[in-house]
Order: sequence, then structure tokens, then C-alpha cells
Amino acid sequence: MEMKKRINLELRNRAPEEVTELVLDNCLCVNGEIEGLNDTFKELEFLSMANVELSSLARLPSLNKLRKLELSDNIISGGLEVLAEKCPNLTYLNLSGNKIKDLSTVEALDEEDDDDYVEEGEEEEEEEESLRGEKRKRDAEDDGEEEDD
Repeated sequence: MEMKKRINLELRNRAPEEVTELVLDNCLCVNGEIEGLNDTFKELEFLSMANVELSSLARLPSLNKLRKLELSDNIISGGLEVLAEKCPNLTYLNLSGNKIKDLSTVEALDEEDDDDYVEEGEEEEEEEESLRGEKRKRDAEDDGEEEDD
């Protein structure tokens, strides 16, 4: 089934601006490009296009609320810089099973401001340090002997 037809089916009589999740896995995109997806999908937060023979993201519309993008098992080899521009709130991206040969291809996705990035395990160490640094405060009553009833 072609991508345009699949999008119409997935809408299920809803307007595109009401849709927050769209799963287009295993459908066919013509000429390796996205078809039928446009700027009217304003509320889209999750988009899955796994195994659709996608080779280009050039026709990806601006999806400002998109947080998760699943693009596994396609034939994408480059052009990822579009994602930073069109999907500024993207926090999850799966590109496994694509034709990316060189790490420089994904460098376009790297943000200059990496302050919020935490290496795995680093967060746990910071929490442990803050816990070790705090001593338990005791009430004045706790210093005395136990009460007898």
C-alpha cells in the first residue's frame, strides 16, 4: 500500500491537526520520498516509518511537536540535517538498519549546547555524591532517652 493511502487510513476520519501518533510501517513510499505528510500534522509527537524504502527526508514537513521518530530498516544514507530544522523537539530517533556508512552523516544532528547531555552512569554518581554529602538532621527530642509510657 502506498504511503498516501496509508495516511488516509490511519487518520480514521480525524483531521490531520488532531493526530498525535502516526504509524506508517511497512507501506511503500514512491521514489524513496515521503508522500502525503504535510504541515497540517501540527500536533504529531510520534511518527514511525519503519521499512518503507525511504531514502530521503527532503520532503519531511515541519513537525514542531515531534518527539519520537522511527526510521529503522530504510535506505537512508544522508540528508539528516533536515531533522534539526524541521523537528526541533526531537528527543528519540531510530536509524538502525539504514545505509549510513559514516559517522559524519549523523553529526548534523549534534547540538552545540550539550549541557543537558549526561553520560550513562554519570547521573547515578551525581545522585550518590549528593546523598553522601547530606547528614541526617535530628530533632532535639531525638537526642534524649526514649520516652516511657
